Amino acid sequence: MEWILGIGCPALLIVVVAGYAIVVYNRLVRSRNAYQNAYAQIDVQLIRRHDLIPNLVETAKGYLKHERETLDAVIRARASAVDAQAAASKAPGDPSAMGQLAGAENVLTQALGRLFALAEAYPDLKANQNMMQLSEELTSTENRVAFARQAYNDSVMAYNNQREVFPANLIAGAMGFKPAALLEIDQAQRQPPTVSFS
Repeated sequence: MEWILGIGCPALLIVVVAGYAIVVYNRLVRSRNAYQNAYAQIDVQLIRRHDLIPNLVETAKGYLKHERETLDAVIRARASAVDAQAAASKAPGDPSAMGQLAGAENVLTQALGRLFALAEAYPDLKANQNMMQLSEELTSTENRVAFARQAYNDSVMAYNNQREVFPANLIAGAMGFKPAALLEIDQAQRQPPTVSFS
């Protein structure tokens, strides 16, 4: 106890504050790394999803000769989603990148929904073994994306909470820890498309 009194109150206060700042900084770094890792899991599943789509389109082409517009929409939506995914991979958590990714994936999901709804009208395509296998793989991948997105969003929320609470927010601001954005799917766009064959 004598050595503590020998240091003096101002020096002890500086040591305590510096120690606290180090603990907070390390917590923020671990939390940021956690949400970036969680995004990497989404990235893996999106790559898988994007890689399945060209095979799906190729399988459908032979059957949907008169539905070129739908196939082209899927191809365009996939290209946009791949670009948005590449941008988000460079800056996971960036609000702009996450917004573009969510928008591009929503458009792709809608285009795929129209393709699958259209496939229902073609019994030969619907019964095609390759189409069934690709559809099953795509559904499985969609589920993995949903789980990975939930883990990412949980990690982002934990990070944002840590960087916003007082007095950690003072350290976070001084050290350049920016808020991270959730990857949100527009619920209105998740509804199945309406297809009419009249």
